[in-house]
Amino acid sequence: MSKSNIVVPEAKDALERFKMEAANEVGVSLKQGYNGDLTSKQAGSIGGQMVNVMCPVRQAEYDRTSEHNSWHTGTVIYTYGLAV
Repeated sequence: MSKSNIVVPEAKDALERFKMEAANEVGVSLKQGYNGDLTSKQAGSIGGQMVNVMCPVRQAEYDRTSEHNSWHTGTVIYTYGLAV
């Protein structure tokens, strides 16, 4: 089975709509059917947008002060997301 096989065939139309929405969001014009004239950058931006929507990365930021030195403060940034 290749990576491009759809596990749930009934989802094909929804995936196609999702791809079209992602392309629209990044400003790439897609047509129905074959889109072999796209550059690698354009195709990658569509796929990247799809991943960003499906697996968003979240970030939380905290200011932290040392227990031992009150003058020693810093910002801690936690970045987390779903790894696939």
